[in-house]
Amino acid sequence: MTPNPPESVEIEPERIAERLAALPGLDRVRQAAAGIPVYLVGGAVRDLLLGRDRADLDLVVEGDAATLGQRLGGEIRSHERFATATVHLNGGELDLATSRSESYARPGALPDVTPAPLADDLARRDFTINAMALPIIGEPKLIDPHCGLADLRMGTLRVLHQRSFVDDPTRALRAARYAARYGFSLEAHTEELLRRADLDTVSRDRTEAELRKLAREPRPRRGFERLRDWGLVTPGGEAPELIDAVAKLAASQPWAEVVDREEAVLAAALGRGVNAARGLAGAEVASPSEAVERARGHDGVTLALARALDAAWLDRYVSDWRNVRLEIDGDDLIAAGVPQGPAIGRGLAAAMRAKLDGQTVGADDELRVALAAARG
Repeated sequence: MTPNPPESVEIEPERIAERLAALPGLDRVRQAAAGIPVYLVGGAVRDLLLGRDRADLDLVVEGDAATLGQRLGGEIRSHERFATATVHLNGGELDLATSRSESYARPGALPDVTPAPLADDLARRDFTINAMALPIIGEPKLIDPHCGLADLRMGTLRVLHQRSFVDDPTRALRAARYAARYGFSLEAHTEELLRRADLDTVSRDRTEAELRKLAREPRPRRGFERLRDWGLVTPGGEAPELIDAVAKLAASQPWAEVVDREEAVLAAALGRGVNAARGLAGAEVASPSEAVERARGHDGVTLALARALDAAWLDRYVSDWRNVRLEIDGDDLIAAGVPQGPAIGRGLAAAMRAKLDGQTVGADDELRVALAAARG
């Protein structure tokens, strides 16, 4: 693929000190880090160069990350196996890690980590654009041993070593996420290596977690199309436009009340539940009561997929018909002499159908219809 520069982004390394100083919580980290070599790393540096906001900070400590975490205070969650900790501080999140090297017992295994200098820590990362660092104390001079800034300017994803996708095939899914978010393309050799990635060597949970991150992107379709082009994910057979349609639908009202955008996008991209949605979309609906009967029992994802497949009547179901309630209940029928049992349900169902179809006005009308059905 021909590299494309990042979309609508001006990379200005000369403004890096200004942008670094503006990061929320950095002053407190600097105070706590006195005497400890601490660096902003990875995606945090990449986004700083791109001028993009982040809700979290990724920090690497040459030493014990837990010591910095204790100095910072706040709520700390440690991950001893990977020598990392997450600190929740003043509404923000800091990801702390001891600088380390990694080794893999087998393809796709979780890594074994060993404390190591910063240079080794940067060399273990996924792409050159994520292998840069900035010291947070002293002059914020960009540390870029793998030419990540040049690749960032070119909009190029380049791996750092030959076995990158063998050690961790989920990096291929991450590449699709960066393609979706920034419009980045793969360097030629990186694409060659990526196409050999074997996602079967990692757990389904890890693969699913990365796919969900992609589904949360503002423009996920582009990423899933890349995965299809690379032969890593088999789409569900529907047009790619379905991803765009459900993403837009799930972000709108009142659909946002009934469907989770991430779940809907993932279903559209992978074909999950599309057959059921296609059946619902193809149903003939002659009245509101019939629409409610058809839609009842389907989850929000199926409903959203069916609407994206042109079941326009579902807009009224979601906005109006699903919220219709009777003014009467079973006690009213019992008080009118209907014995407890199936007749109560039959009567209330008839009253609901009549109300949905505009055949009743008020509780008296509803009770009349319900009693006729219950006694019939």
